[in-house]
Amino acid sequence: MVLIGDSSDALLIPPTPEGGQIQGPRAGWRLALSSFVENKLAVVGVVIIVFFVAFCFLGPYLYHSDQVDTNVLNAFQAPGAGHPLGTDANGFDELGRIMKGGQAALEIGFFASLIATVIGTLVGAVAGLVGGILDGFLMRVVDVLLSIPLLFIILIVSAHFNGASVISLSLIIGAFSWLVSARLVRGEVLTLRVRDFVLASRTMGASQNRLIYKHLIPNALGVVIVNITFQVADSINLLALLGFLGFGLNYPQVDWGDMLSDALNYLQDGYWWLVYPVGICLVLVVMAFNFIGDALRDTVDVRLRRR
Repeated sequence: MVLIGDSSDALLIPPTPEGGQIQGPRAGWRLALSSFVENKLAVVGVVIIVFFVAFCFLGPYLYHSDQVDTNVLNAFQAPGAGHPLGTDANGFDELGRIMKGGQAALEIGFFASLIATVIGTLVGAVAGLVGGILDGFLMRVVDVLLSIPLLFIILIVSAHFNGASVISLSLIIGAFSWLVSARLVRGEVLTLRVRDFVLASRTMGASQNRLIYKHLIPNALGVVIVNITFQVADSINLLALLGFLGFGLNYPQVDWGDMLSDALNYLQDGYWWLVYPVGICLVLVVMAFNFIGDALRDTVDVRLRRR
């Protein structure tokens, strides 16, 4: 530290680097975090998700409503003091029902995306690393499954479940949603397997399992994390579609698709509070995850990162 002037008005000037000395680069995660925060839509998406997680999981502890016993005497009450968002055809409080449906949507969205990501990551990593006949076989399986409409497969499978639950629907959606993840990870592994650190590990006798779990998957996490956000949004949308078609959760469980399906029967009668609040919630949650996914993609890809 250099002092300039007398002691009364001395200025403290930090020492400058000597010739040939350069400042150290910022950590990669700090650059990624800074790029993510600079994306205003990403920040809005995070705020929306945090709000809905608190609203759906903490809200029922603050706002109590009976979502099990029907009361037709309270049916179709307009929004008011006792029921801020009114009641539905069975007398259920609409605000409490949105909270309960949001719990199912978020739980299935996260669980299904986790299952799909795990399966797709493993299949894609094995196919990309091993190559040859195994790669060709796995990718042809993916091609065949991608040629069949996903909704068609899930409808057939879910129709055989007499009592659909959060776990069963998560397994069904996740088991048939890993195809895109597998292709993305395979493409990333194909570029990673020719890198020097992978070739060095092969030379040192590393096994295939070690290459996959210690080198390839960790270095492909950027693609995996980005895909998770889109998987969550797709799973929530798919759950809503299943519920709308009558293949969603069974009573007393409920999801937003079930609520929209029931509410459309009464929209022409002027019961707008049965459709618009839950519809807005569904749109906001899916939009928020897409905002976060777009920002993460731009953050992970250095070529798209804002400077």
